[in-house]
Amino acid sequence: MTGTTPESGSQGTDFLYPFIDAHEEGADALLDDLAASARGKAAESARLQRDSISEWGEQIREAGARMAERFADGGRLYTFGNGGSSTDAATLASLFSRPALGRPVAAWSLAADQAVVTALGNDVGFDLIFSRQIIAHARSQDMAIALSTSGNSDDLMIALAEARRRGLLTIGFAGHDGGRMAVSDDLDYCFTIRSQSIHRIQESHALVGYRLWSAAQEHMSRQHTSHEHSTATTGQEG
Repeated sequence: MTGTTPESGSQGTDFLYPFIDAHEEGADALLDDLAASARGKAAESARLQRDSISEWGEQIREAGARMAERFADGGRLYTFGNGGSSTDAATLASLFSRPALGRPVAAWSLAADQAVVTALGNDVGFDLIFSRQIIAHARSQDMAIALSTSGNSDDLMIALAEARRRGLLTIGFAGHDGGRMAVSDDLDYCFTIRSQSIHRIQESHALVGYRLWSAAQEHMSRQHTSHEHSTATTGQEG
């Protein structure tokens, strides 16, 4: 077999670290390049997160309030995504269902059960792995959050369309220009992170998810306080 491998030829490790000067020598220069790259990525991530919250903050708060109302009505949250976004979906579901502080609510990641996902993929096709679970479990007071760095994944769009038909609150986390999510009538909200970098998109998705959880928690706390006040007033009147 012929050809240049990543370990041979003149390219060396350039395919992994294109920002490193191929002609530099010494550990200090290498460490300086690595540190500069890390600082640049951190600065870009922080800027993108600020811009995203500035753009979507009001809608995030509104969506969180609507989620709180559905949780109060017994609603459940379903999250889903592909690849790295599936792990982000699992993290988001865990934040809602097992928070370090605040009220735990019913939330599941539809990508978490390997047996279900692989069975559906094998039996009915990968495009239906999430929509079939929505059909099996979802009720009209529930919520669905789909995460995608492109906003174009067929399995997510099919699941969101099914969720919309069943009356769920539908939310998308997208990237780039938002793709199909940004223009779909099947979403109540689409929070698009305007970047070409998958890594930066996912970092901002994590912040948007946290802000959404925080908004829901804040609204649920106000609901609880209002209910306690109403109960106490009724008791005094009696």
